[in-house]
Amino acid sequence: MERTLVVKVTAGADAPERCSQAFTVATTALAAGATVSLWLTGESAWFALPGRAAEFELPHAAPLPDLLDALLAGGMVTLCTQCAARRGIGPGDVIEGVRIAGAPTFVEEIMADGVQALVY
Repeated sequence: MERTLVVKVTAGADAPERCSQAFTVATTALAAGATVSLWLTGESAWFALPGRAAEFELPHAAPLPDLLDALLAGGMVTLCTQCAARRGIGPGDVIEGVRIAGAPTFVEEIMADGVQALVY
């Protein structure tokens, strides 16, 4: 049975270790063959914008732009609708491949058979 991992990232530059862990776990699962969906919520919403991941720095961590690129190439990246609206981010502002969706879509993903959800 194929496994699916849904990772919700609530942290950004405000909690860099937690943020980096979420991206690292998501890309590691992707590399291991899992289907991966990463949700950008809270302060991680800013990483849906071009160039913002490049501003993130954490010593001894994989570069966030590389992790985000891997997730965009092999998984799904979603920006929370409300989080985007609170930050004035619209569909035309985000990196190509990032979708904007809300709680109903998140709940649908995590309630499917064979899904593991993690929140960071």
